[in-house]
Amino acid sequence: MDDRSAKINIGGREFELLLTTRATKEIAGRYGGLENLGQKLMRSENFEMALDELVWLITLLANQSVLIHNLRTPEDKQELLTQETVELLTSPLELAEYKSAIMEAMFKGTKRNVESENNSKNAPVG
Repeated sequence: MDDRSAKINIGGREFELLLTTRATKEIAGRYGGLENLGQKLMRSENFEMALDELVWLITLLANQSVLIHNLRTPEDKQELLTQETVELLTSPLELAEYKSAIMEAMFKGTKRNVESENNSKNAPVG
């Protein structure tokens, strides 16, 4: 498992939700940026639209790990997940449960590791 991902199960198959640069570009194209994603999901005009957005996002993030697998092991290609497959193999309750996995993948994908240098420039003058 990638340390940037969160696992979900769809129809008995495990998927890793992964926020990649490619996924970030697609989210930005659809929502104008990651910061607008949460607002859009929470303020969808109706239930059907909210489900459509959630299914799109799950499909996008789950397919990132499939695409990476296919890139690294072309002799063992896996089939990409489709929105229709997600709709058929999940329930609305499961989609709601996947929201925490989506948030985990987004957090891990945007997390910054900051290290401070220990040098004389930052040492107190005394």
